[in-house]
Amino acid sequence: MTAATAPASAPSPTLADRLIAAQFGARDGVLTVGGLDVRTLAAHHGTPLYVYDAALARGRLNALRAALDGFAEVYYSIKANPALAPLLAAEGIGLEVASGAEFLLARAAGAPAGRILFAGPGKGAAELELAIAGGIGEIHLESFDEIALVADIGRRLGRQVPVSIRVNPAPAAQGGAMRMGGKPTAFGFDEEMLAEVATAVEAEPGLALGGLHLFAGTQILDAAVLVAQWRHGLDLADRLAGLLGRPLTSIDLGGGLGIPYHAGDGTLDLEIVRAGAADLAARVAASPALRDARLLVEPGRFLAGPAGVYLAAVRTVKTSRGQRFVVTDGGMHHQLAASGNLGQVIKRDFPLVAATRLGGAPIGDTQVVGPLCTPLDTIGRQTALPEVAPGDLVAVLQSGAYGLSSSPVGFLSHPMPAEVLVDDGHVTVLRPAGRFEAPLVNLAAPIGGL
Repeated sequence: MTAATAPASAPSPTLADRLIAAQFGARDGVLTVGGLDVRTLAAHHGTPLYVYDAALARGRLNALRAALDGFAEVYYSIKANPALAPLLAAEGIGLEVASGAEFLLARAAGAPAGRILFAGPGKGAAELELAIAGGIGEIHLESFDEIALVADIGRRLGRQVPVSIRVNPAPAAQGGAMRMGGKPTAFGFDEEMLAEVATAVEAEPGLALGGLHLFAGTQILDAAVLVAQWRHGLDLADRLAGLLGRPLTSIDLGGGLGIPYHAGDGTLDLEIVRAGAADLAARVAASPALRDARLLVEPGRFLAGPAGVYLAAVRTVKTSRGQRFVVTDGGMHHQLAASGNLGQVIKRDFPLVAATRLGGAPIGDTQVVGPLCTPLDTIGRQTALPEVAPGDLVAVLQSGAYGLSSSPVGFLSHPMPAEVLVDDGHVTVLRPAGRFEAPLVNLAAPIGGL
């Protein structure tokens, strides 16, 4: 057979193709989540709609637990998606919060107060008092003012408050798509200041200093980088124990475990994580200063992200100066990250598919936009979609983390989408769809003075 007559090779599977094959499924050209047809879900709960697969989230947790076995336990960073906190807390893991409201959400999700950690660079007095009075497991200190504030609240409440020092690590320990340390930052104390900070915390009898918290970066896809950061965290823990002259009881190595969002992204290799964790566990076991400490990691995105799908319905298809636009009822007001406006320097598309026309032949680059009157409301810039029509569904994959929880839901006052959980064929409504609401105040009524 000559080169001229050789059959054309099939196109390589896209990231979306691989995710659907590995995590979801399709039936008659329609995406399924947890075995359920997305058309049925949309018909019952409306669009836009967030759908979460409970089995996927549990599977991610179990895989990570297995990789970390003997080294560290898993906490869930609730900021990634509060709606999944009850599901994950029911699996026996702790929760990490970053506000007083998240502390209440964590308690409502079923987490014991002692299994909740509180981090964040600007904690307020009222929320600290709420958490301390509620018996929170640990507060991560991030400034000298906060040291004094937490100590004062502890004295007033008659509590000795369990705390750790959040450390901004050196540049050599950095990695990931968004670096949280190694540069001037609002987060934690520079590691060069560790001795000074330890002295300040130890001077407060109302604070029980257990150890440290390290968070070097987020969206890390290179397992070797992640393990190197953990190793640096243990180095700092050894140093802190030496400064205190006693063993540590708590070492929080942070989160940052990434998932693939864009063409060319790799997948975090849990076998490399497993091997690295085993080596580090041996080091901890051999160290009198560290071997009795509770070690933990606190992922959010890694557990929740792959389990979520954001569904939106096509409202119209139009062409402007040769460019095809698919306009949907969903967009950046519910999925800011997919629009590229959540800190991305270069805006790249999330995996997005025509959920009711899977397998259809792409007809050229398409821009997928939402209903908001701003060009920022674009969730697909160069998307290879087949022919679609009003009423069809599009799906943004990898939407289980930093979706609704990090989006400007009040912009243009569109109703909130429903959030539903699919678990073994059963659907639980986590949040019902919002409605068009009356104004908060009667703008025509006179406003009284103070």
